[in-house]
This record gives sequence, C-alpha cells and structure tokens, in this order.
Amino acid sequence: MNEVLDPEIVEDDESSLRPSDFDEYIGQTNLKENLKVFVGAAKLRDESLDHVLLYGPPGLGKTTMSMIIAHEMGTHIKITTGPSIEKTGDLVAILTALEPGDVLFIDEIHRLNKVVEEILYPAMEDFCIDVVIGKEASTRSVRIDLPPFTLVGATTRAGDLSAPLRDRFGIVSKLEYYSEEELTQIIDRTSRVYNIVMDDDAKGELARRSRGTPRIANRLFRRVRDFSQFYGDATITRDRTIEALERLKVDNLGLDDVDHKYLLGIIHRFKGGPVGLEAIAASIGEEPQTLEDVNEPYLLQIGLIKRTPRGRIATAEAYRHLNIEQDYE
Repeated sequence: MNEVLDPEIVEDDESSLRPSDFDEYIGQTNLKENLKVFVGAAKLRDESLDHVLLYGPPGLGKTTMSMIIAHEMGTHIKITTGPSIEKTGDLVAILTALEPGDVLFIDEIHRLNKVVEEILYPAMEDFCIDVVIGKEASTRSVRIDLPPFTLVGATTRAGDLSAPLRDRFGIVSKLEYYSEEELTQIIDRTSRVYNIVMDDDAKGELARRSRGTPRIANRLFRRVRDFSQFYGDATITRDRTIEALERLKVDNLGLDDVDHKYLLGIIHRFKGGPVGLEAIAASIGEEPQTLEDVNEPYLLQIGLIKRTPRGRIATAEAYRHLNIEQDYE
C-alpha cells in the first residue's frame, strides 16, 4: 500500500528552506493574495477551503503552497502522489483517515489511474465514498461519510487531467516562473538559513542562472556553497559562483548539459527543425516526458524554441546563444 507522508517526513534539508506562511512566501503574488482571501473567508464561515488545483513546471512551490494553506487554515496536511495510489483501497484508506478540515495534497495528480480517480468524484463533491463489499451474489454498496476536507492537487501537465476531475476544483491556479529579483530574495533567505555569507553580486549571478525556479536556485546554492567551503572562502563571491556553475555546466542563461544537447540535436541533426519530440529524445538519449516537463517549458519561456503542429523549431535566439551561424537556405 502507498505511504502517506506528514510534512515533517519530507527531506529535512529541503523542509528547512520552506516558508511557513503567506507573508514569508516570496513570489507568486497574485496567487498568494487570492489564496489569502479564500482562506480568510473559509475561516470566517468555519468551513474547509474549496479544493485547489495548482499547475505549472516543477520546482515552483506547489508543495510548499499546499503546506502553507494547511498552516493558514490551522489544520493538518497529508501528502501523497498520484502514482503511489495504485488501488481504490489505497485511496479509501487515505480518505477515511482524514480529520475534519484536513488538507490532502496529491502531487502528480494527473497520474492517478482512472478507477482510483472516480472514487475522488463523490469524495470531493459530497464528502462521501461508495465502497463495494462482499463477493458475487452477496455484493453490496456501502456509503461511507467523510469529514469535510480540502484536496490540493498539483500537476505539471494540467492538460492531462480529465475534465470531470478538473471541474471539481473550485480554485485553479497556475504558478509562474520567478523573476530574478524574487529569486535573489529567495537565495538571500537560503543563505541566512544556512548561515552562509554571500555577496550581492553572487546572489544576482546565481538568480540569473536558476531558470526562474526556486528549487533549482536552492540546489545550485548548495553546490556553490560546497565549492566555496572547500576552497576556504569566508564569503561566497561572484567569481566563485561563476566558477562553480561553469564546472557544473550551467551557462549564463541557466541552461545545463541536457538543454544544450536538446538544442544542438535540433540544430545539427534536424537542421533546426521542425522535428517531433520523440525523435529529439531518441537522438540525445533522454526520456520524452522529461524533456517536455522539465526542459521545454523554460526553453519556450526564454524564446529558444517554438512548438508548432509539425514539431519543435530552434529559434534564431538559440543559434545566437550557442554561437552557431544560422543557415537560412
């Protein structure tokens, strides 16, 4: 059976960096301000918050936001993932263990199998589930009432959610990439949490190379910290930051080795495109879903690729960034 996690069980190092309330949360201003209203109104009515769907690229803070929602509502949160709920009995066990007002966070909710997903429909709408017990001629359906709860679903692929499930969320919000200024604030907070001195130019350089994503900013911060401590620096400088990131093959736009292979694959093997995702993935030895979920959103955001009905195309900006002369023939 799948495991449901309390937030304390989530990786300690990562948990220490998570803000605990809306005021501490940096970025996603529009979503944050709207959620303050929805949470405040639900508390005034003494009701559970309406179900929330958060979607967007990985690493933007969907899990953190769900924990803040639970904290602001003054309730507990249970954390699980779509792929880990393999049978209807797994989901029934999770739902029946909830206390009134609890938040149930399901990450990768688009990967729930169809049979399990259908159990959620009455649970979300009417706070009840119908369970079939017995065998063959003696089977009967038993309705189990559930306490009011809030389901927070997170997905990187909102288009893969079925319409019946998507329509049952009262609050649907997209998380956007972070600005350099917001990422600089996050890196500043991370350095204080770790009690590491980092100069402002270094913070700005790291923010520029973090592809708009707090998770990447914090991961790269830890690696830069390793280099700085190994070489005995009292302060993390911009020069040390650049050196560390270059050794990690992270360029000045935040592109890593896989991004470079992806772009060079389109340009050299497929003459700049258009080319299908499966063909690119096969040519560079990566999984198509990984490229689509992790690499492509940022490459699209900064204008290095285009997606067309015929496939992916490398833009003129991609050629300039890689210092490759574009063949217009």
